[in-house]
Amino acid sequence: MSFSSDVKKELCRTLPSRKCCAQAECYGILLYANRFDGGEARIVTESEDFAARLPLLFKKAFSISFDSVKMPESGKRVFSVFAPDKLYTLSLAFGYDMAETLAHHINFGVLEEDHCRTAFFRGAFLAGGSVTDPNKGYHLELTTTHMSVNRELLTLLAEAEFTAKSATRSGSYMTYFKQSETIADFLTVLGAPLAAMELMNAKAEKDLRGGVNRRVNCDAANLDKAVEAAQTQIEAIRRLAEQMDLADLPPKLAEAAKLRLDNPALTLTELAALCDPPITKSALNHRLKKLGEMVEGREL
Repeated sequence: MSFSSDVKKELCRTLPSRKCCAQAECYGILLYANRFDGGEARIVTESEDFAARLPLLFKKAFSISFDSVKMPESGKRVFSVFAPDKLYTLSLAFGYDMAETLAHHINFGVLEEDHCRTAFFRGAFLAGGSVTDPNKGYHLELTTTHMSVNRELLTLLAEAEFTAKSATRSGSYMTYFKQSETIADFLTVLGAPLAAMELMNAKAEKDLRGGVNRRVNCDAANLDKAVEAAQTQIEAIRRLAEQMDLADLPPKLAEAAKLRLDNPALTLTELAALCDPPITKSALNHRLKKLGEMVEGREL
């Protein structure tokens, strides 16, 4: 089962308690369904939970039943209303005159209450929405065939403090979110807090893995630099030993040279702790640089 299916399953756990919210959810479903005009209202879904919800929802909202419920070989269920009196009931509830309606618009007047607006969003998602598995990415979209509905949904979402983007795809119109936090908030508002929590947990785990990988890569890069620097220091000291007796060096430089030659794998911090008395990393680094300068001076 996909993450989208899990979300829709969670959204279908309970019916709206208010009739107005049931109607608003049906409104979102119809505007994001496969067809809604004067000839037919057709809803196609592969979600068993949504399929079980539809008859109960339309019964509560309008006291009507579907004229046809089919399940083609594709496995998707097709719910249809085509009786003129039932279509009239649907259009009347949303302020439409199907005989005169050329393009669907969202009737904001029937979505004035926050709970009705939320129900509308839920219906739109159940009929025309999908959300990517958060382990793969962050993307939630609502797709309709009605251009004006898509444009007006952006306004409706903005009123609910959700900023979405819009795009077209194969003759359909898509409203979408890409931010994980926004998707989680939207799912919570729709009524799927468990899915929202799963998304945020997946993001936290992904961020943690990313942070660990960055630290590992950084540590590896620092280790490579430390090893390269140590080899350069050792090479310089060996060249200096070919030119003079290291015991003739000033005591502090002689100590630094011996410690580096005897402990090629240790870091500067570890070498500094072995000095007698212990010194800072910066002080030891200064002494090793001085040795390198002596080699360069003798080779000029």
